[in-house]
Amino acid sequence: MFLSKSEFDVLSSIAVSKEKISQSELQKITGYPLSTVDKIINDLNERKLIENGTITSLGLDLLEPYRVKRAVFFAAGFGVRMVPVTLNTPKPLVRVNGKRIIDTLIDACLEADIEEIYIVRGYLYEQFDQLLYKYPMIKFLENPAYNEANNISSAVVARHLLQNSYIFEADLFLFNPKIITKYHYQSDVLGIWKEQTDDWCFDVDENGRITVEKIGGLNTYQCVGIFYLNSADGKKMAEHLKEAYLMPGGKEKFWDIVPFHIYKNEYNIFIRPCNDDDIVEIDSFDELKQIDKAYDV
Repeated sequence: MFLSKSEFDVLSSIAVSKEKISQSELQKITGYPLSTVDKIINDLNERKLIENGTITSLGLDLLEPYRVKRAVFFAAGFGVRMVPVTLNTPKPLVRVNGKRIIDTLIDACLEADIEEIYIVRGYLYEQFDQLLYKYPMIKFLENPAYNEANNISSAVVARHLLQNSYIFEADLFLFNPKIITKYHYQSDVLGIWKEQTDDWCFDVDENGRITVEKIGGLNTYQCVGIFYLNSADGKKMAEHLKEAYLMPGGKEKFWDIVPFHIYKNEYNIFIRPCNDDDIVEIDSFDELKQIDKAYDV
């Protein structure tokens, strides 16, 4: 049984709602016109995917291939631009207004019922053990090449875990946990619409599929380092990462060179829009001081 994107959006919204959800609320969540929501609801009822406004076991079975199975965090790097605070603390464990950066992401995963969590660690790796007191479900993967290679080395370590998986850069401070969702229709990456940016960004086609990854642009989506790979793309990625890593200069690359450059024609990855107030990447010590005044001394 097939789900269109609009059917998926409505059905998954019903599935994750803790209470019976109205059509007007579904309109706000999905952005579809009320007439479209009404038609989809009728179709889902006829197919016995929902009943009395709640999802049925048949509906849950149909959503299962879209469920996020795990989360993988790349947290092995040094965080040179965050010196001096990273001299003794890995960047993901730095506290911002009293909360560790990585905690904001892990908490959002758990809220979305994603409990299989892996952290690829390297620099000051033993300090990550402190996370186990709060998150005993975490499993660690060691990246012995963190000091001589880019984050593609972390991706290679975790390459067999990327099917139906979130992939996180672990230096993102999350303000809105709801952008981490239990279900995904397709492989995607979070992006913030910008009229102008000097950062990594994406051009997309009329369907939201990413066509170009580049540094800097106008009227484009600035990359936020949260990716999702579906089963098919995660399976391909395992082999492609290994091949790319072994290429001349491969160790110096970012992992996402694989789907957006080297093997571009073999992936369809879509943009998933979010807003500036949903999440922030803390790139430097100056940016940290702007967010947490305790460091501005």
